Amino acid sequence: MADHDHDHEHDDEHEHDELSDEEAQAEAERLVRKEIALSQIRQYGDPVLRMRAEEVEEVDDELRAVGERMIQLMHDAEGVGLAATQVGILRRFFVCTLEGEDRLFFNPVVTPIGADTDDDTEGCLSLGTVRVPVERAAKVRIEALDVDGAPLALELEGYGARVVQHEVDHLDGKLMLDRTDAEARREALGLLRPRLVLS
Repeated sequence: MADHDHDHEHDDEHEHDELSDEEAQAEAERLVRKEIALSQIRQYGDPVLRMRAEEVEEVDDELRAVGERMIQLMHDAEGVGLAATQVGILRRFFVCTLEGEDRLFFNPVVTPIGADTDDDTEGCLSLGTVRVPVERAAKVRIEALDVDGAPLALELEGYGARVVQHEVDHLDGKLMLDRTDAEARREALGLLRPRLVLS
């Protein structure tokens, strides 16, 4: 899931200021890191994004190492969540940042708590700059295995609930486009489909 709020904060921070040489260098490095990270994340149209991931049988050192690399990739791409399918791995796990803490969830199961829903705009690291409105459960319980393979359960609401629902959708081969309204989907697909070249 993309962190669209971060972009606005960053833009505002330097809107009226001249960048120093050091700041310009840091900004250039940030943009290069982001571009490299996004090139490693599967993009819309890649068939793996529509495939359902398989259960993780054992949380081992190899999977933990993959999870750590995914966390770094997520940060470099300036996202707040990244599912294994987005990097071409058909296993049920994802990484995300919840309340400033990086988390790794294996075999996650998300269950809505109550009937309240929340309608907000979402972005996705696999869908470029596309943003669409998505209605999600306002409060959820997530059960999973943690980085040590131990069972965990959390209750989340608001933004955290939205992030985990978005990532579990990826593990089921679903995209936010499947959960938006028809008009927003049409507009998004117009941006995502390659332009036809008329000869």
